[in-house]
Amino acid sequence: MAETSSGRPPPSDGGPLRDAARLDVADGDRADAARRAAAEERNADRLNAAEDGAAGRASDGKANGDTHEPSKTPLGAARPGTVRIVSCHDGGSTESTDLADLPKLLSAPDHQLWIDLSEPDAAQIKAAADALGLHPLISEDILERNQRSKIESFDEDVVHIVLFALHYAGEAATAEVDFVLGKGYLLTVHDGALGPSAAAPLRFGVEHALAKGPDYLFYAIADTIVDGYFPVLDKLGDDIDHLQDSVIEGASDWTLQRLFALKRELIDLRRATSPAREIFNQLTNREVGFIDPKHIVYFRDVYDHLIRVTDELDNYRDLVSGTLDIYVSIVNNDLSRIMKRLTGVTVILAGAGAVAGIFGMSEAGAAFQGAEAGGFWIVTVGIVVAIVAAAALLRRIDWI
Repeated sequence: MAETSSGRPPPSDGGPLRDAARLDVADGDRADAARRAAAEERNADRLNAAEDGAAGRASDGKANGDTHEPSKTPLGAARPGTVRIVSCHDGGSTESTDLADLPKLLSAPDHQLWIDLSEPDAAQIKAAADALGLHPLISEDILERNQRSKIESFDEDVVHIVLFALHYAGEAATAEVDFVLGKGYLLTVHDGALGPSAAAPLRFGVEHALAKGPDYLFYAIADTIVDGYFPVLDKLGDDIDHLQDSVIEGASDWTLQRLFALKRELIDLRRATSPAREIFNQLTNREVGFIDPKHIVYFRDVYDHLIRVTDELDNYRDLVSGTLDIYVSIVNNDLSRIMKRLTGVTVILAGAGAVAGIFGMSEAGAAFQGAEAGGFWIVTVGIVVAIVAAAALLRRIDWI
């Protein structure tokens, strides 16, 4: 019996009894869906409770000297328009989701602030910029969301840094993340790219990193972003290996299209990640305001990771170019093989046609009536023998 896309058999004529049966089935499906939704809600509640318990155990373990921590910790705001403000001062920490609290938090002595904006609108960016006293150019660059990886200093008090997070969903894609590092604060703006993190610098939570200073929190988030490059590169490497196997098995139009798509992805990734090397090179080799000299060694670690990333991108680009060359060679070899076979067929037919043209076919009718002389049959047999011999020779040298 044929089935619909949902896996159920199509309706058929069967009278009221069949209609009533279908109604009972639909009611049963709705009841099952309701039960599944309730079960999923209970599972979600249990998961949240387990996460809260894990967080509590992590805090207790930290107090007792236990270094075992949960694998992931909450990081940035995820939903569009969401604001997350974390403040560390006087040995404690507070959180807020209202930008109107910024002036009060900034006025606290020895404050350490992290302001995280997920897909903010113009009003939210302006409110944060006004509270922090940012240069109008910084606000404009953040609002446009079309920057390249860069580092810019403003009045030696504020540093604007742009990095790109990578993610893979069938193909590699980039997401811009803006950092503004100033005295006692770090502002991050993104499109939801900062989700839960399992990076080592953030295993104790954002508050622990922020207590060491906004510059250390910037390192922790940047390290998380750069570490996220490697899973994407691994998936691209798997794609390249699969394409190489496909090219060897048989070149096709899809293979060629995927090769060019991969080449374009690698160019985009290199454009997004290569300038980041220069960013961290500057952070490690020159004095930048509000970066603790004791934290320079951490930025060098990120710089080393970026060198690995650019080296892998260069290797992948060479592999794709080499695979493209192999594709072209295979296509040319196939074309040469076809032309060779056509040439062999042409040799056979042209030889037979030449002999037939010399002797002519005007006496063919007489030959079929048995009135033709024996020379005609000798020539005909000679042509057939020559064709068979030529075909055997060309077959032996793999021309047909």
